[in-house]
Amino acid sequence: MTPRPEITFTRETWQHWLAQIHAFARAPDAGLMARTLFAVVIFFALACNGLNVVNSYVGRNFMTALAEKDHHGFMAQALVWVGVFAVATVMSVLGRYYEDRLGLMWRNWATTRLIERYMARRNYLKVATVAGIENPDQRIAEDVKSFTTVTLSFVLMIFNGSLTVISFAAVLWSISPALFGVGVLYAAVGTLLSLLLGRPLVRLNYQQLDREADFRAALVHVKENAALVALTGREGNFSGHLRRHLDHLVENAGRVIVVQRNLSFFTTGYNWLIQIIPALMVAPLFMRGDIEFGVITQSAVAFTHLLGAFSLIVTQTQLLSSLAAVVTRLDALIMAIDNGEHDPHHGITTVEDDGRLAFENVTMLSAHRHRILIADLNLVLLPGACLLVRGAQNDVRAVLMRTTAGIRNWGRGRIIRPRNEQMMFVTEQPYLPDGTLLEVLLADDREQADVQSYRDTVLATLRMVGLEAVLARCVDIDTEQKWTSLLTIGEQQLLVCAHVLLARPRFVMLERLSVTLERHTINHMLDLFAQRGITYIVLEPEAQELDHFDLVLDLAEGGSWQLRRVAQGKLLPEHGGRA
Repeated sequence: MTPRPEITFTRETWQHWLAQIHAFARAPDAGLMARTLFAVVIFFALACNGLNVVNSYVGRNFMTALAEKDHHGFMAQALVWVGVFAVATVMSVLGRYYEDRLGLMWRNWATTRLIERYMARRNYLKVATVAGIENPDQRIAEDVKSFTTVTLSFVLMIFNGSLTVISFAAVLWSISPALFGVGVLYAAVGTLLSLLLGRPLVRLNYQQLDREADFRAALVHVKENAALVALTGREGNFSGHLRRHLDHLVENAGRVIVVQRNLSFFTTGYNWLIQIIPALMVAPLFMRGDIEFGVITQSAVAFTHLLGAFSLIVTQTQLLSSLAAVVTRLDALIMAIDNGEHDPHHGITTVEDDGRLAFENVTMLSAHRHRILIADLNLVLLPGACLLVRGAQNDVRAVLMRTTAGIRNWGRGRIIRPRNEQMMFVTEQPYLPDGTLLEVLLADDREQADVQSYRDTVLATLRMVGLEAVLARCVDIDTEQKWTSLLTIGEQQLLVCAHVLLARPRFVMLERLSVTLERHTINHMLDLFAQRGITYIVLEPEAQELDHFDLVLDLAEGGSWQLRRVAQGKLLPEHGGRA
C-alpha cells in the first residue's frame, strides 16, 4: 500500500481554505448570486438569534406567572410563547433551506472548476504520478461536497456563535456576573481538553476517506472485469484483495470509534453540567428573594446558549476534524494539479509544430530507466509521407506511441509534433465513451455546436467505413448508448476510425489495427485516410504489404533502429531520417 503523507493543518492550509471561500464569493459566474444567498442566510440567522433572546424573556415571564399562579398572565404569556415558536420555526426552516441552496451552488461551482483544472493540459496524468494522491475521483466527488457543506456550516456556526455571545452575555451578566465568569472559564477549559482528546481525529478521518475510496475502487474493478474474473477463475484472489481493503477500512474505523468514545465521555459530561451549573448558582438568589422564579429558567437558557457559542470546538470536534482532513486532501490534490511530480530524469521535451512530426536524438527508456528501448532516434516526417513502424516488442512500440502523445517522457531528446487537434492516436484497444452516436464522433464541444450541419456527412462517413449495420441497430443516433456492449470490438475500432476521418487531423498514429480488423479492412481505412490528406503512422509487429507506405522504421532489440524508404512496394536503403 502506498504510504500516506504526513497530515498537517498548517497556516498555508488555512490560507487555502480562506482563498477558496474568497474565490467563490468573487466568481464572475456565481459570485453575485452567492453573495445574495449568503445575505439571505445571514438575515435568517439574525432573526433566529433575536427570537432566541425574545424567547428567553417570554419563558421567564411564563415561568414567573406560573409560580405566582397568575392565570391571566400565564395564558397571555403562553400565547406569546406559541407565537414566538411559530415565527422561529418558519425562520429556522427557511434559513436552513437557503443554506442548503447556497451549499449546492457552491458545490456545483467548485466541482466544475476543479474538473476543468483536472482535465486541462492532461493534468490527470500528472496527478497519477504524485505519491499520496490516491483516488482523485473520490476527492473531486466526495471531498468537494464535504468541503462546501461543512465549511458553510462552520462559517454560520461562527457567525451565530458571535451573535449569541453578544446577545446573551448582557442577559447573563445582568443576572449574575459570577455566572458569566464561570461560563467563560468552563468553556475555555472544555475547549482545551477537547483539542487534546480530538487531535488524532484529523489524521484518522483523512485515512478513513482514502480507505473507503480504495474499497469502492476495488469493488468497481471487479464489476468492470467480471467476465475476465470468471474466465480466469480468480475469484479467490479478488476476494482476498477485497477483504484486505475491508480489513484496512475496519481497522482505521475502529481507531476512529475509540477516539470518539473517549471524546464522548468528556463532551457528554460537559453538556450535562451545563444544565445544572446555572441552577446551582442562581437558586440561592431566588431563595433570598433577590430574583423572580422565572429568572432561574432564563439563566439556564442564557447560560446554555452562551456556553454553546463558547464551546464550538467542544461540541463540533468531529465536524472540525472532518473539515481539516477534507481541506488537507483537497489542498494536496490542487497542488498536484498545479505542480505535478517533477522528476529530474524526465528529459524528453515536446515542441508544437503543425507542419511536421520529428524526433531529434530521442532516446526512450523503460519505466525504471534501466533499459534503453529506442536509442538516438532521428526522423522527420512531413505531411503525406506515411510510415510503418514494425519489429521489436509490443511494449517498445507502445512506448513510442505514448511518448509521441506526451503521456510519458522518460529519456532524452526532443520531439516536434503537431498540437493535439492536428494529431490523433488510435490505440490497439478502442476507447469509446458512453454517449450518443454523434457525441462519440465529435472531438470536443466546439464541433458539437455545429453537428447538425454535418449530420449528412457523419452518416455518409459511417457508411463509408462499413458501419451500416451499426446504423440499423441504432434506433435514434441521438440516443445515448453503451458502445462497448452494443458493438463488437471490430465495430468499435471502425467507429474510432470514422471519428478520425471526420476530425481530419494532419497526422494519425495507429496501434496494431490487425488485432481488431481484417487486412482488407485496414487497407480500406488507410486509403480513406490518404484521400482526406491524413498522414498515418502504423505500428505493427510486421506487415506483408508495403504499398500503403512511403517509409518503414524497423525497431530492434537494444534500442537500435533502421529507417528505409519504400519504392514500388520494395524497401530501399535510407541514409537519412528526413522524408
